[in-house]
Amino acid sequence: QVQLVESGGGLVQAGESLRLSCTASGSTAYKINAMGWYRQVPGRQRELVAAIAKNGVTNVANSVEGRFTISRDYNKNTVYLQMNNLGPADTAVYHCAADELSFLTIVPNTNPDYYGEGTLVTVSS
Repeated sequence: QVQLVESGGGLVQAGESLRLSCTASGSTAYKINAMGWYRQVPGRQRELVAAIAKNGVTNVANSVEGRFTISRDYNKNTVYLQMNNLGPADTAVYHCAADELSFLTIVPNTNPDYYGEGTLVTVSS
């Protein structure tokens, strides 16, 4: 099994930055290929924000392109999401995710292999 531990959420003002971290651990963590982040706003569909595969290929949502950067420390099984120039529209619960496939699913109501409990990011105007 794999456990995902997230950190780094909080309350910031518009224009400020935050960095989220997520570390995977467990007996089968070595099987993980893709890691990344979804975000969820109540009443709205979950959005895949960014993902990074084991080979380093990244995928970033258009809504955050140029502001958010995903990176990964393979030795530490940790994925980071650097979020710059945050705005109120970025307010959401951010969930770390991991999968044995090289990508994270974007199919509604379908979860990747591993899904974190989430960390709240609140951006005030």
